[in-house]
Amino acid sequence: MLEIKFGKKILKTDRPAFIMGILNATPDSFWAGSRGGIEKAFELIDQGADVLDIGGESTRPGFRFTEISPEEQISRIIPIIKEIRKKSDIGISVDTRNSQVLKAALDAGADVLNDVSALEDDAGCTSVIKQYDAGLILMHGYHDSENHKSMNNISEKVLGYLLNRAEFAVSLGVKKENIIIDPGIGFGKTTEENITLIKETEKMCNKGFPVLMALSRKRCIGTMMERENTAENRMVSTVAANLLSVQKGALMVRVHDVQEMIDSLNVMKYLR
Repeated sequence: MLEIKFGKKILKTDRPAFIMGILNATPDSFWAGSRGGIEKAFELIDQGADVLDIGGESTRPGFRFTEISPEEQISRIIPIIKEIRKKSDIGISVDTRNSQVLKAALDAGADVLNDVSALEDDAGCTSVIKQYDAGLILMHGYHDSENHKSMNNISEKVLGYLLNRAEFAVSLGVKKENIIIDPGIGFGKTTEENITLIKETEKMCNKGFPVLMALSRKRCIGTMMERENTAENRMVSTVAANLLSVQKGALMVRVHDVQEMIDSLNVMKYLR
């Protein structure tokens, strides 16, 4: 039985990893299948997601997105969180870079901040996390994409950045046991670097923080298929890459296709 701390919650599963279902309350996220609202949220819950990651601003890989005001993000995600909390105690992370949005989400019942900027856009998020005893997911790549180019050892560089950001968060009052790290596949990295990070997942594991792998339907996953690289074609290859990362120590996978990932992890549970 696996356990992971997700904010104030302790999640448990008999599968080899936890599944984070993606819910983008946005019109421009790169995979249309992730877009939706309350109905989509309960679809993912019914499929068996362990947690939901809800965002009101698309921060898709490649930084090809339009910044959304905190007020608009709040209007998109808070009604969804409130409706979920009427029926479900599922773990909820909020995908934002803004402390105002974070506070509104935690007030509505969210548990964790999922910050692609690793607190570099709004360090004020740390005081909100401390106030609510919330969880924190730190992702590499949004700000560190140029710095890591000078390094050949991409896995060590990414891990070093994430450990530094975790240390920064702890210095401002975030509990170490509340932090999860994400190597940021697809953000500010070449295809070769992304593939290396997936192959070397184990280098980031067992370093004091659970590892989240967010690979779902990303371009680098499709590149390895050696056929037409469209988001629509990348589901099976995503499952394959996620299973490899779980074998190497990842404790949570962030996916668009919850049911398919559950089926695959259940098979892995019996065969490994």
